[in-house]
Amino acid sequence: MQPAVIAPSILSADFARLGEEVQAVISAGADWIHYDVMDNHYVPNLTIGPLVLKSIRPWTKATIDVHLMVSPVDAMIESFAEAGADCITFHPEATLHVDRSLELIRSKGLKAGLVLNPATSPDVLDWVMDKLDMVLIMSINPGFAGQPFIASTLDKIRVVRSKLDRFEDRSGRSIRLEIDGGVKTDNIGAIAAAGVDTFVAGSAIYGAKDYQAVISEMRREIARAHGEILQA
Repeated sequence: MQPAVIAPSILSADFARLGEEVQAVISAGADWIHYDVMDNHYVPNLTIGPLVLKSIRPWTKATIDVHLMVSPVDAMIESFAEAGADCITFHPEATLHVDRSLELIRSKGLKAGLVLNPATSPDVLDWVMDKLDMVLIMSINPGFAGQPFIASTLDKIRVVRSKLDRFEDRSGRSIRLEIDGGVKTDNIGAIAAAGVDTFVAGSAIYGAKDYQAVISEMRREIARAHGEILQA
């Protein structure tokens, strides 16, 4: 298991103060910024594009993790790479050539990953492990923030964790396992115990008055799940 990463989703931030909101969660102890892109085609919602990413990039040196919920993906990969993304993930259903799209991301010097919807089989990972830096498991149906966590996702996490561990045993290369959807302080421990190391949380963090308190509590729950002791 790699060190835990907490990545607040700016989809739940105050868009009138986006740069400040990015800085605020990083200052409060978050590791990455999760950037959700929806096109009103692949998912029934429309959010933010590469120009907004370009505008917030100067506000932080933290990793910006771009999740493309768009179809087709390749043109958007080009645009977000130029705008300052560090990592780009996409849904295998949204491209005709999964391997080629992963290669495109990596050719830009970025980390690449696939996103598994609740009904997407983990088998899609088997032939592209060598091109993956991350697997993102959706624990809600993509499109809207604030949905409840789908409980069966825990079983899926265990299946994917096993695949990633076997790949690491063979290759010596680790792949991050990320979760997105309904992650809160009261379930993040169980999610960590199932095998996740990268946690996207939107409304649980941005909906709180004290970002630092929520992030600290999340870290305590992750550490407890791993049998660790955090220093006060």
